[in-house]
Amino acid sequence: DEIVSFPLYVEAIRFAFHEENMIRTAIRALTLNVYHVGDDGVNRFVASPPHAKYFSNMVKFFCKQCIDLNGLVTNASGKSEPDLIAKIFSAVDEIEDTLYYFSDIISAGIPDIGRLLTDKILKHLVFQLLLPSLRTESNQEGQIGSITSLYLLCCILHIVKIKDLANVIAAVLFSQPEAVVSNRGIKVNGIVSSHKCIDERQQSGDESVTKENSGALKITVPSSSSDMMSDSGDCTIRKPSTVSHGVRETLLSYIRCGNDVQVLGSLSVLAMLLQTKELDESMLDALGILPQRKKHKKLLLEALVGETSGEEQLFTSEASSRRDSISSELDDYIERLKEQYGLSNLILEEGASPRVHRFQVLDVLVTLLCRSNISAETLWYGGWLLRQLLPYGEGEFSSHHLLTLKESYRESACALMGETRGSWPDHVVTILCDEWRKCKRAIEAPSPRKEPKYILLSLLRPSEDGVPSNSSYAAGEKMCETVKVFVLLHQLQVFSIGRTLPEQPPIGSPSDSSESSRGKTAGLDECGPKAGTEIKLGDAVPCRISFERGRERHFHFLAASVGSNGWILLAEELPLKPRHGVVRVAAPLASSNPKIDEKHPKWLHLGIRPSTLPFLDPTKSPLQGKAKARALVDGRWTLAFRDEESCKSALSMTLEEINMQSNEVEKRLKPLVSLDAISGSSNLAPHPLFHKSVSPLNS
Repeated sequence: DEIVSFPLYVEAIRFAFHEENMIRTAIRALTLNVYHVGDDGVNRFVASPPHAKYFSNMVKFFCKQCIDLNGLVTNASGKSEPDLIAKIFSAVDEIEDTLYYFSDIISAGIPDIGRLLTDKILKHLVFQLLLPSLRTESNQEGQIGSITSLYLLCCILHIVKIKDLANVIAAVLFSQPEAVVSNRGIKVNGIVSSHKCIDERQQSGDESVTKENSGALKITVPSSSSDMMSDSGDCTIRKPSTVSHGVRETLLSYIRCGNDVQVLGSLSVLAMLLQTKELDESMLDALGILPQRKKHKKLLLEALVGETSGEEQLFTSEASSRRDSISSELDDYIERLKEQYGLSNLILEEGASPRVHRFQVLDVLVTLLCRSNISAETLWYGGWLLRQLLPYGEGEFSSHHLLTLKESYRESACALMGETRGSWPDHVVTILCDEWRKCKRAIEAPSPRKEPKYILLSLLRPSEDGVPSNSSYAAGEKMCETVKVFVLLHQLQVFSIGRTLPEQPPIGSPSDSSESSRGKTAGLDECGPKAGTEIKLGDAVPCRISFERGRERHFHFLAASVGSNGWILLAEELPLKPRHGVVRVAAPLASSNPKIDEKHPKWLHLGIRPSTLPFLDPTKSPLQGKAKARALVDGRWTLAFRDEESCKSALSMTLEEINMQSNEVEKRLKPLVSLDAISGSSNLAPHPLFHKSVSPLNS
C-alpha cells in the first residue's frame, strides 16, 4: 500500500535546476503530471522526506532568480540598450514562469504540498528576501533592491492566487521589525512613515525631518518652529530616539516622498492587493484600501439581514466611528504569524483603525497628486487608485484635501496656459483631446492597465543624452507632461463634485478667421500649405536665403496663421501671375523666435522646430523593442532683406502672427480651465449614483 520507490520522479527532479531552460521546462511538466495523478500513495511519497526537500530547493532557486534579476535591473537603470532590455525581459519571463509553476503545484490539490510550498514561499522569499529589502539598503550579498521587491510582491499576488498566502502577506504589512532601523546606521531603503513625513506643500509642527551625513533615519521632536524641515522636501530623521515602522508605513512614505519608481511600485502593490480576490475584504479595510462601494455593500447587507450595526454604520458617521476597529481576521493572522513564524514584533499602532488607515491612504494620494516631481503616467495610476476608493464624489475628502487639490489644479491650469506661448501651441488642443480620452479610460478602468513588470521597465526610461534643455524637443516633452497632469487634475475636480465626465473636454470652438487675416488672404486653411501650393503673396516680403553653400535663392517671405496653426512660408513669385506665388518651403510658426541680427540689421534669424513630436508614436518606444525615436534637431534660418525697413516689417509680421496663434489657443482653452466652469457647467451631468447634495468646489 505504500510506494517505496518512484525512479521516474526521483531521477527527474535531479535535473530541476539544469542550466538549460528546455530541460527545466520538461521536468516541471513531468512533476505536474505526477502531482495530478490523484493517488494517495503518490501524494504521500512526494510530500515526505527526503523528496519534500525539492519544494524548499525550488523556492531557494527562485530566490536566486530574483537576485539575478535585481542585478540586471541595477546595471540597466537609466539605460535603454536593446541587449540589456532583452535580458531583463528574459529574466522576468523566467520568474513569472516559476511563479505559475508554484501556482500549478498548489492547485494540484495535495494539501501537504500546498501548505509546505506556501510556508517556504513565506519563509525564504517574503520574510527573508522581499520585506527586508523594503527597509535596508541593498548592500549585503543576497539582498535585492526595493523596486525589484515591490515588483515581486505584485507578481506573487497576481499569479499565486492562494488565500492564505495573500492574507498573510497583507497581515505582515503591519510588521515593525527591529531590524528596520538599527543603531549601526543601516540606511532605510525609502523614507519615513507617511504621517511622520512633512509634505513639501504643507507645514506641520508635529515632527521635523532633517538629513544626516550618515544616512541613518531617526526621529526627533523639534524644540522650536525653526527646527522644521527645509524647503527641499528631503525626508530624513535625526537622533536621539529611534522608531521602527511597518511595511505599510514604508509603502505610504514612498508615495508621499519617494522617487517616481518608488511611487509607481508602491501604488502597484496597493492596486494588486485591491485586485486580489483571495484577500478578505476585512484585510483591505484594515489596510485602508477597501473601496467605498464595497464597504457600503457590506454594511447594506448587514442592515438587510437585521444587524442594526450595519444599518447604523451605513447611515450614521458617528456610529461608524464608534464601531470602527481592526477586524478579528487580521488579529487571527497576526497571532498565526507570531506563533508559526516567530514574528513577535507585529504590533499595531495604538488607536489604529480602518478609518484612520483609510484617511492616511487618502491623504498620501492627495499629496501625491500635488507633487511636481512625479511623471504624469505615475500620477494617473494614483488617480485610478483614488477613484477606486472614492468612486462617487467628495464623501471622504476633507476640506484640506479639497483645498489642496484645487490649488494644485490652479497651478496646473497656469502651466497649461503658459504652453500657449511656448514652442508647441499648435499641438496643445489636439494632444489635450487625445489625453482626455486616455485618462478617462485609465481612471475609470476596473483594473490598472499596466502589468507588474512595468515597475522594472520604468527604471529603463532613458534620458535624452545630447538633447539641449532649451530645444523644442525638450519643450515638447514638457508640454505633453503638463497636458497630462492638467487633464488628470481636471477630471478629479469634476469627479470630486459628483459629476460624470464628458467624452470630450469642454473646450471652445475654433474661431472663424477674419477674411482680412493673412492666412485667409493667402488662401490657406487649417490643413496648412504643401510644397507646390499656389498662394496669394499679399504682405509677403522679398528676401534671400542660402540652403547650400555658395547657392543663394530668392523668395517671398510670409508669416501666416489660421486658427491655432501657423506657418512661415518661402514662396517663389509666379512670373505670369503678379502677387501670386508657389510655396517652396514651409515651417511651423511657433518657436520661430524671430530676431534681427545685431551687426547686420538687414538679417532676420528664425528658429525652425520639427513639425511633429516623434515620441508621441508609441511604436517607437524602446520598451516595445523598437528603435528609439530620434530627437530631431532644431534648425535655423537667416533671411537677408534688401533694406532695414523690409527686415523690420518681416519681424513685425512674424510676431503679430505668433500672437494671433497663441490668442486663439488661449481662447479655446479658457472654458476648460476655469474652476467656475467645472462646478457650474451644464455639460457635466450629476452622477446617477451620487446621492449627496454637495456645494460647488469653489464656494
